Amino acid sequence: MLDSGILSPRFVARPGEYIHMANSKSALKRVRQAERRTDRNKTLRTRVKSLRKKVLEAAEEGNADEAQSTMRLLASAVDRATLKGLYHKNKGANIKSKTVKAIKAAASS
Repeated sequence: MLDSGILSPRFVARPGEYIHMANSKSALKRVRQAERRTDRNKTLRTRVKSLRKKVLEAAEEGNADEAQSTMRLLASAVDRATLKGLYHKNKGANIKSKTVKAIKAAASS
């Protein structure tokens, strides 16, 4: 490490990636597993965020049918992410609850 707290260029593979200095085969395997899981989790998390955004935009525009159909997709994606351990069950319930609340608020205004 440099004195400035930034990693030296020799430790950086590509921007945002670091070369892992694993000391054993099992540690290398754990690194590979963590990278795969990170990619998988990122995909699920992005899907939930984009669906939530789509639901809220449809509700703001007053398009109730699209908001409801997208809300079903969002609920399914959140439940799937919760089952896979991406979110705690209360966090998943919180996301769905706040989204429904926002839909109702937008529909009433």
